[in-house]
Amino acid sequence: MTSHVPVEGHAASGSRPAPPCTIVIFGAGGDLTKRLLMPALYNLAGSHLLDGTTTIWGVDHSDATDETWRQNLSDTMESFTKDETAEFHAKHIDPTAWGFVRDRLHYLKGDFLAPETYRQIGDRIPGNAVFYLAVAARFFAPIVEHLGQAGLLKQSDDGFRRVVIEKPFGSDLASAQALNRRILAVADESQLYRIDHFLGKETVQSIMAIRFANGMFEPIWRRDFVDHVQVTAAETIGVEERGAFYEPTGALRDMVPNHLFQLLCMTAMEPPVSFDAEAVRTEKAKLVQAVRPVQPEDAVRGQYRAGTVQGRAVPAYRDEPHVAEDSRTETYAALKLTIDNWRWGGVPFYLRTGKRMTGRRTEIAVHFKPAPYRLFRDTPVDEVAPNILRIMVDPVQGMTTEFNAKVPGPSMRLGAVRSTFREGDFFAQEPNVGYETLIYDCLCGDATLFQRADNIEASWAVVDPLVKAWGAGGEPESYESGSAGPEAADDLLARDGRRWLPLDRD
Repeated sequence: MTSHVPVEGHAASGSRPAPPCTIVIFGAGGDLTKRLLMPALYNLAGSHLLDGTTTIWGVDHSDATDETWRQNLSDTMESFTKDETAEFHAKHIDPTAWGFVRDRLHYLKGDFLAPETYRQIGDRIPGNAVFYLAVAARFFAPIVEHLGQAGLLKQSDDGFRRVVIEKPFGSDLASAQALNRRILAVADESQLYRIDHFLGKETVQSIMAIRFANGMFEPIWRRDFVDHVQVTAAETIGVEERGAFYEPTGALRDMVPNHLFQLLCMTAMEPPVSFDAEAVRTEKAKLVQAVRPVQPEDAVRGQYRAGTVQGRAVPAYRDEPHVAEDSRTETYAALKLTIDNWRWGGVPFYLRTGKRMTGRRTEIAVHFKPAPYRLFRDTPVDEVAPNILRIMVDPVQGMTTEFNAKVPGPSMRLGAVRSTFREGDFFAQEPNVGYETLIYDCLCGDATLFQRADNIEASWAVVDPLVKAWGAGGEPESYESGSAGPEAADDLLARDGRRWLPLDRD
């Protein structure tokens, strides 16, 4: 085993390489490992952030050897150079960086539920170890329990043991609580890294910097100045081949208590006393615990029908593969949240997420209260448009501020103007699939961007009334593919005298 870093030089951005570690990936043959974990490890290697003694073990039930697994992943990495739609896309694969990862890949065939598998794993991991659960949710608790029973979660001065758990973490409040009870019976909370790849996006992490490092924002980031906030995660793609997963899940479970609530926390939480992991996670938990449970009258569920997206005809959700002909699964969810604390009392937060929408956009839009109109009463000004601050997460990363200015001319007329900051215009863009920072932080023991048990359960408690109501029956609202969603979602805001920002705006 070699111990060199892949390229001469210092680690990217001044960061030190992660400590020596054995990474054990359960679900080595799965889509997540191929599409995201390996590209992330490749990018970390290229940025000199992996220790030279790093070892990666893949565990799965399929027949494979070290060499066949390495070759399969090498072929997949190469295919990304020809697929511009892939989450990881590169013009070419750097042979040095990929070679660093490839040479450290090893494969173990094993049944996730068999004690013998864990005895074999134990023979292969001296010292530090991270166990990554890239598996179906039904295996989360059994794998953690087997790791505990085999003594593989015991820590010492000579090595740490950590477990990364993917979403979905539970399917409702009761199942999330049950899962937490099972894994916390054999592992300490400090060893558990519940991952949400949204938090690996640079713009999401920069929300705290925007809020807390700028004196122009934080003083007005409260109910006295903010009218309402919109959080959007819209996709143009449909369910595609994921119908078997999506049918029992739906947009609410898939996106709201995890992805959208993480954006909500970053936007609305109180300033932590430091960037220490527990300080940040405590403020997030306090924020979610202050959100009232959402009642069905404050939410809308929709399902896409056939239509046209970006000039291409697409089928209805019920015509997608592995979807029931009479499916009531929602592909769109919108809800109004109320936060009962001093900062946000009386300020509604509107969340929406959907597939087959007219535009792809993930953003947070803070709408400030409009200025008094009286000053402009005797002028041609019809109304004073509210100022809007938009934090753009995907596909563009950056921030836009919208404000009013006088239109040149002899009369007083106002025009809306916009100032835009795009990260790529100011900062070098590091290759990123959203997992690099999260994997690196886990290796280094920084849990800031990972969810704690109380945060998970508080999030499920907010949406649990919807989970129960929507699960009891009823038809979702229908919306045309390529539209902005069901009309009922527009009505949700219209009854408060507000409206959604268009999805196709720049």
